[in-house]
Amino acid sequence: MSTFMAASNPNPNKSFEVAQPPTDSVSSLSFSPKANFLVATSWDNQVRCWEIQQSGGNVASMPKAAISHDNPVLCSTWKDDGTTVFSGGCDKQVKMWPLMSGGNQTMTVAMHDAPIKEIAWIPEMSLLVTGSWDKTLKYWDTRQPNPVHTQLLPERCYALSVRHPLMVVGTADRNLIVYNLQSPQTEFKRIISPLKYQTRCVAAFPDQQGFLVGSIEGRVGVHHLDEAQQSKNFTFKCHREGNEIYSVNSLNFHPVYHTFATAGSDGSFNFWDKDSKQRLKAMARCSQPIPCSTFNNDGSIFAYSVCYDWSKGAENHNPATAKNYIYLHVPQESEVKSKPRISTGGRK
Repeated sequence: MSTFMAASNPNPNKSFEVAQPPTDSVSSLSFSPKANFLVATSWDNQVRCWEIQQSGGNVASMPKAAISHDNPVLCSTWKDDGTTVFSGGCDKQVKMWPLMSGGNQTMTVAMHDAPIKEIAWIPEMSLLVTGSWDKTLKYWDTRQPNPVHTQLLPERCYALSVRHPLMVVGTADRNLIVYNLQSPQTEFKRIISPLKYQTRCVAAFPDQQGFLVGSIEGRVGVHHLDEAQQSKNFTFKCHREGNEIYSVNSLNFHPVYHTFATAGSDGSFNFWDKDSKQRLKAMARCSQPIPCSTFNNDGSIFAYSVCYDWSKGAENHNPATAKNYIYLHVPQESEVKSKPRISTGGRK
């Protein structure tokens, strides 16, 4: 029996439930960079948007609009001006949705030969980058039908994170490929993950000096790119309970404090400070895995989904009885702000 059956409350963290959630598992969550509009992609082939309103300590959600793909949708991102949403998935295409201009008219702006797993908008280049299981990255000018550049990958793309000029791509076989987007046609560096098992997620540091990597084995690696900083690299265990080991599914840096959140298949999320190597806050477990999460643009809301994560295969998933939730957590400053280091060197 699943260890999640013991927890009857799907939300023990005083979070606010999003209205009218997807009818199948949530695959990605993306907040607008300009306002509190939240987009979710789902295995039910839908991309949905909610308007999120904060009043005092309360958060409310109002369904705004939705579009459909032909197959499950796996990834989403916003244009930097907050007007447009991009979504990609198992129909091997990216749809551009001019959400803020009203209407549900979409345009196909990218194509691959296999499902599209990752997507990011790069404002500094005015390009969309897509990563696929066809072992390629493609860069797109959305006004043109063909990619402006195709980059071959050593394996299927599993994870991608951009903080211009840094881009980090995680593929099958534990490859981590680093690009300097000022010369995107050549790899800057390729390393084998410091984690021994399959990569699930990556997150570039806000200062572009390195990245986080999370694996299926309940562990996170903190990796600096500068050779002089290699002594600062370390890995740590998380999302484990006794002998139970769970996947780290999502890594998100706080946009203000630059601490970060992990979310995992154990149904919990935690806030961490990589510089002081400490956990700032451990949240109570939910009744199902957390496949994805994200902060809004000012870090005042942390959105996370609670639903089946497909780790036990289709045979253990019953869409008719499974419930899918999206929650909005309001982080307290004490949960996400770095704590001062304790000096051991005496008084100054």
